[in-house]
Amino acid sequence: LDRAAWAAGRELRCLVQVARQRGSDPLTIPEIAAREGISPEYAAKLMRALRQSGFVTSTRGAGGGYHLSRPAQAITAWQVVQALGGSLFSAEFCDAHPGQLLDCVHSTGCSLRGLWSSVESAIREILESKTVADLAGIDRDLLAISDPPGEPKSEATP
Repeated sequence: LDRAAWAAGRELRCLVQVARQRGSDPLTIPEIAAREGISPEYAAKLMRALRQSGFVTSTRGAGGGYHLSRPAQAITAWQVVQALGGSLFSAEFCDAHPGQLLDCVHSTGCSLRGLWSSVESAIREILESKTVADLAGIDRDLLAISDPPGEPKSEATP
């Protein structure tokens, strides 16, 4: 699976923090950094990527910071992954991993390509169903993305 897509999870966590901000005050880089336990420089880098992808707007200067560019209910986790990381399994993956030969020895009968495609479809379906509002607890029935099969469902806590 593409590492860039998984890395989008870091930006998604920052986006959740912005969604959790109460009132009309914007959320600042130092606040995001403190809430996520990361350096302000790294928080600034992540927020820049979110701004450039259109998920947040920023205001400079005293009293400045970040707001969501649209309602948290209108931003899915899949949209963030797509905008910031791209596909979980790109078609070019096989071209980039041919081993010692110029062409992959499995290019005509790859049993893994279908598997990774199915994994991406399943992940996409889950991520499309979860909004930033869900992840931020704004709709508050969601404690976990899912419970493992055969495990009891999570109990909601206030």
